Amino acid sequence: MQRLCWLALLWLPLTALAVVDGHKYPFDDAEKAERFRQLAEDLRCPKCQNQNLADSNAPVAVDLRDKVYELLQEDQSDEQIVDYLVARYGDFVRYNPPFRLDTLLLWIGPLLAMLFGIGLLVLIRRGQNAAPKPLTDAEKAQLEQLKKANRS
Repeated sequence: MQRLCWLALLWLPLTALAVVDGHKYPFDDAEKAERFRQLAEDLRCPKCQNQNLADSNAPVAVDLRDKVYELLQEDQSDEQIVDYLVARYGDFVRYNPPFRLDTLLLWIGPLLAMLFGIGLLVLIRRGQNAAPKPLTDAEKAQLEQLKKANRS
């Protein structure tokens, strides 16, 4: 039993190494390694949508990490690398797309949705607090007829 516990303890670090090694690339200097890490965290996986390149294991994310690594090795700037990926995948690969006319809805959409919700709540509250209109003479007569018909 004690051997089994030691064997299990020996396997625990191996699982952590598998995850870490999946995202390691050899760099000559620490500055490029930091730039790679930052780019991989700032760029979105086109398939996973809510994961960055560093966290995603999708094949397209692996290919994009490889391409970012390759472009870094060619001494391209961060802007050139991002421009390369935006040209192929659109502004979707950025977590913070630029403020332009074609991305205006991405930036203002949440505010518009919130304002619409507040307006809807205000209208509902007004409808609930409004006093009912008094019945007209014709409606009162119709109500009396319905009451008499219901009694018989």
